[in-house]
Amino acid sequence: QVQLVESGGGLVQAGDSLRLSCAASGRTFRSYVMAWFRQAPGKEREFVGAVSWSGDSTYYADSVKGRFTISRDKFKNTMYLQMNTLKPEDTAVYYCAADSRRLAAAANEYLYWGQGTQVTISS
Repeated sequence: QVQLVESGGGLVQAGDSLRLSCAASGRTFRSYVMAWFRQAPGKEREFVGAVSWSGDSTYYADSVKGRFTISRDKFKNTMYLQMNTLKPEDTAVYYCAADSRRLAAAANEYLYWGQGTQVTISS
């Protein structure tokens, strides 16, 4: 089974940047489509963005396009989410997901999930 562990969350001010990491176990990291989701208290889980197994193709939600960038390091089996120009509405628990067959925005298309990392942006 694949294990996913997020890290890099924290408390920052509006306009600041954060870089989240998602470390994936296993020897087939490059075969997985991976994605980031987020969930604020009392809200539904929201798609943030996804990256292909090769890292050559990405897909972002409109709310983060132009501010967030997803990448992956094949040697470290790690996916990253670079978040710039953070806004208070970005506050949420951010989750790593893996093993979709395509760049999907629906949570039920992903098999493996991390436990999440808290990102809080103060005004």
